[in-house]
Amino acid sequence: MVLVMKVRQLTFRLLQVYADVVRTGSLTATANRLHLTQPTVSQQLKRLREIVGEPIVRQEEGRVVPTEVGQSLYQLSQDLLSRADVFSQYLDEYNSGGRGRFSIGLVNTAQYVLPRLLGPFSQANPQVDVTVEVGNRQQMLNRFERHEDDIYVFSHPPTDNAVLAAPFLSNPLVVVGPEHCRWAGVKDLTMESLKNERFLLREPGSATRRTFDAWLYSTGIELRSTQQIASNEAIRLAVASGMGLAVLSRHVVADSPNGVQKLPLQGFPLKSRWHFVVRRERRLPPAAYRFLSFVQGSLTQAFDEPEGEMAVAELLQVLKAER
Repeated sequence: MVLVMKVRQLTFRLLQVYADVVRTGSLTATANRLHLTQPTVSQQLKRLREIVGEPIVRQEEGRVVPTEVGQSLYQLSQDLLSRADVFSQYLDEYNSGGRGRFSIGLVNTAQYVLPRLLGPFSQANPQVDVTVEVGNRQQMLNRFERHEDDIYVFSHPPTDNAVLAAPFLSNPLVVVGPEHCRWAGVKDLTMESLKNERFLLREPGSATRRTFDAWLYSTGIELRSTQQIASNEAIRLAVASGMGLAVLSRHVVADSPNGVQKLPLQGFPLKSRWHFVVRRERRLPPAAYRFLSFVQGSLTQAFDEPEGEMAVAELLQVLKAER
């Protein structure tokens, strides 16, 4: 009972300060961001420690990081502050219309197509602020676990009961070579013919790598030479320079200048789709709903994806039913 009463002493300001310390890993950075003094931030953390009754942060390699209890407190902070933001944005939306903000986290490959949706949306909704975070799959999974964004875009959604996903856009994977690749004109080209070529691959956790590895395994083909490169753009440039072949999203190739070309390989393109992903328990800001509704009405025109429109419409129905 005493602990319950203490937890009820938590305030939004305490949680806001704590959440910012965890995000920045620095008391000084939080003090500067929130226009506080460093002693005030330290006092706030001390007060939280007294309320919780357990250590909530520790020093690790020069950064402030949460303890196990602190991580749970951070998730509580994110949830409560998000709900408070939703209420505030709702009032803004009610009073002025078309105002608010939301954040979206994209895996690297999606950055080649999402601007074609975000651009027209922003033009139609100039008072909506959109924060876009781009990273590899593991970085986006980490953000998803920390509840840092409202909407995510994955090729392979996280496997979690809290996940709601809508496969909104096809993401075909193709084999590419340099502009004057000797394999470009070969008829009935197979992977058996290419297995001695060097392939430039993404990190093992990436969706493109996972899809390609699964296809190789299903065909029983083992590549003789591979090199790992961290980003699609770096791979594209490496292919253009003649370093090897690669498997990339067709959208990446279509968006690229001269230098690479798609090879007519049997069995390709490999099928893949991007998914909008949201956490079931997260209440989306009105601006995020507006964006999903905008996408739902634009996919056929922008990408000829009527199936994607249906998937987003179903996602919106589920989200609204669970509000």
